[in-house]
Amino acid sequence: MLDWAESGVPALTGFPSGPALIPPGVAATVAREHTTRIAALTGGRVRLDGARLLTERAACTGSTRGGTRSAGRACRLLPTADGWAAVSCARPDDPVLLAALIGRDAVDDPWPAVAEWLRTHPGAELAERAELLGVAAGPIAPVSAKPPQPLRPRPVDNLRVVDFSALWAGPLCAHLLGLAGARVIKVETPTRPDGARRGEPGFYRLLHGGHESVVLDPGDPGQRRALRELVASADIVIEASRPRALAGFGLDARAFADAGGTWISITAHGRASNRIGFGDDIAASAGLVARASDDTPLFVGDAIADPLTGLTAAVLAMSAPADGSGQLWDISMSAVVAATLDPGAAATVPIDESHIVAPARRVATGTAPESGRDTATVLAELGVRPG
Repeated sequence: MLDWAESGVPALTGFPSGPALIPPGVAATVAREHTTRIAALTGGRVRLDGARLLTERAACTGSTRGGTRSAGRACRLLPTADGWAAVSCARPDDPVLLAALIGRDAVDDPWPAVAEWLRTHPGAELAERAELLGVAAGPIAPVSAKPPQPLRPRPVDNLRVVDFSALWAGPLCAHLLGLAGARVIKVETPTRPDGARRGEPGFYRLLHGGHESVVLDPGDPGQRRALRELVASADIVIEASRPRALAGFGLDARAFADAGGTWISITAHGRASNRIGFGDDIAASAGLVARASDDTPLFVGDAIADPLTGLTAAVLAMSAPADGSGQLWDISMSAVVAATLDPGAAATVPIDESHIVAPARRVATGTAPESGRDTATVLAELGVRPG
């Protein structure tokens, strides 16, 4: 309970007009164990409090607890015919996708129709339709999968990290590797910039300060070749999308690992799944929810699956097989969350507000590069011409 209280997560858990709640499980403790391990691996160079990292985005955005609505208000917990489900509507296209999911015409506010449809349909049907349409949604259901465990510790000083990820989990992993001495090169495409660039500038700068930015168009043959050369030069690659995305660019995660590299693959539910998800709906659907007195599920923290996964990914990236071979890390965000839960744990309990700390933000260092700022420099260093 102490780690939860000191993490700031209880301040983001519960109804807006109700008391703060201590969530189930040991996610705050696990997060703190990860940063303790990172501190040891880096000889004390990187000293952070993992429990506090779970809430620092909310500290930047000013988000507050919303009960059955996420701290960022883009995800909702809604009753289904046989339980409860988490549904996200975070992207510009999501209202149209949600309308397609329930077989209705698209409207500006999809929530009333979605709630009505869910009340008469089981969670399994929601999951099936959501996977088909690429909607971040799913029923609250136990997850039995467990995340991989780290191998032999290894330093990452001066290693080259090519980061294809976006939003929070992958960038947090890249940020921690950068603090540990790695060189981080963020890669975006002209049509798919990191959506976090549209978010809170201070939080984006916190995660990307000191990194380099490359923009390449995989639809252009020359830039596609340059993309392959950049990946081939990397020691570590981070991706946070379904595997088919980068495979469509001609990039082969397994071949990269077989050649001795470390490939960090962060997905909602594992590389074998086509389901997508964001931090709030993934955490809730994996079972990390608080419970009101009437057993209504409530969101825990702010997109908590993201920072938990980012910390897990960084610890894994700072380890490698003893024989020096490469590694493809298949990191399921839902499995990361599930590993912090104990089905037999005590029920959610309120906590006196005076006993918890508020979410806190770290001071950002370095400048977050504008998109594509370092493309020419990085490619010239590799001796690659994109045209």
